[in-house]
Amino acid sequence: MLVTGARGLVGQAVGEHCAHSGDEVLAYGHKDLDITDRHLVRQTILASRPDVVINCAAWTNVDGCESDRERAFAANAAGPENLASACKEAECVFITISTDYVFDGAKPGFYTQLDEPNPESVYAASKLEGERLSTLAYGRSIVVRTGYIFGRGGTNFLSTVVERIRKGEKLKAISDTYGTPTYAVDLAARLRQLAEKNVPGIYHVVNSGPGATFEQFTRKAVALIGNRDAVVEVVSADALNRPAKRPHNSRLRCLRSETIGLLPLRDWESALEEFVKTS
Repeated sequence: MLVTGARGLVGQAVGEHCAHSGDEVLAYGHKDLDITDRHLVRQTILASRPDVVINCAAWTNVDGCESDRERAFAANAAGPENLASACKEAECVFITISTDYVFDGAKPGFYTQLDEPNPESVYAASKLEGERLSTLAYGRSIVVRTGYIFGRGGTNFLSTVVERIRKGEKLKAISDTYGTPTYAVDLAARLRQLAEKNVPGIYHVVNSGPGATFEQFTRKAVALIGNRDAVVEVVSADALNRPAKRPHNSRLRCLRSETIGLLPLRDWESALEEFVKTS
């Protein structure tokens, strides 16, 4: 099992899960393997001949991507294409991670694979192009869209909120954008299952439930931790004036997983409870 982006939140979870499952894991961080280097990617994959490559490498600074389109597309579009091409040559399974942000958020319900993407930020556009280029380079590519990821070792809001609640910090939580929280541990397990199934296509992988806002996620965490000193201040997404536009609704649902024998993941509240207990 070769994992790129292995130092990040999802990459760490994937590496740990696969190792615990008995796999030999080749873990590459950005300094070890720059996926934008086509020659190095090919050389690395052909030398190691892994059974599976799981691409967790990406430039996920959504606002940063707005001011550096070239870097965004190099990391999030050309990078997956390089990996897909090498995997085709090595005849191994290839999985790459995409994002719920490929949708514009105008739909009131859940986005499925039948919905047409309409990215409204450079980050989202680069990730969607990564989906397209991967599939063109290697028809057996597996694309996994996910979002609102939380877990141990993460630096995003959902990953750090538990520690900050325990410290009694004042938290600003967005109340008007909806997504489907996804526990990195559960995502990692599903990625390995998809590798075993080896059925190409696009999958939406998120924890079950009706979805949540950042505020709802934060208040649930406060209730689980029980720190009355923690203060949650409600803010709107627009009030933050961030450079990149985010979808107001990016909740995902998968139409394909059950058709290949994969049951829905547990609900996000149960996953959050486990995260709280183990953090």
